[in-house]
Amino acid sequence: MQDAHYHLLFNHIPIIVPFIGLVILIGGIVLKSALIQRVAFFIFIIGSIGTLPAFFTGEGAEEVVENFQDITKRIIHEHEEKAETFAILSYILGIISLIALWANWKKKSFSNLLAYLIIILCLFVLYFAQLTGNSGGEIRHTEIRSSFGTVQNAGLQENKVDED
Repeated sequence: MQDAHYHLLFNHIPIIVPFIGLVILIGGIVLKSALIQRVAFFIFIIGSIGTLPAFFTGEGAEEVVENFQDITKRIIHEHEEKAETFAILSYILGIISLIALWANWKKKSFSNLLAYLIIILCLFVLYFAQLTGNSGGEIRHTEIRSSFGTVQNAGLQENKVDED
């Protein structure tokens, strides 16, 4: 397997896992279950750790695709920038979740505050997960590129002119 295969395999973990953790954390808050909240915190920690292999296989994946037709350095660079921001936010979410896990376990008074802070941070993480995932998809899937509609419409206009 090439690095691109590994990158595609690992990059879904940090995108999907925070969403699962968010649903579980909200459930734990609604049910007032410290155990369910701890499970959510642990899931966020796992998601944060799952960011590492996705991040470290990115360079190798870039080397595989950088010379493919229709893949520009700009598209790859844009994805890298978004991935870096996403990774940093994911690591922060993991660290705060580790603190929240400890606070919840020790029944600290601020553990509920941390749970709400994690929900807000998780929403930011999920926003950047979406941006990163979409920009990564644009590398090989021209049909989702924002410029695709413009290029396609220009091509249709050219065909229309040729028919006249």
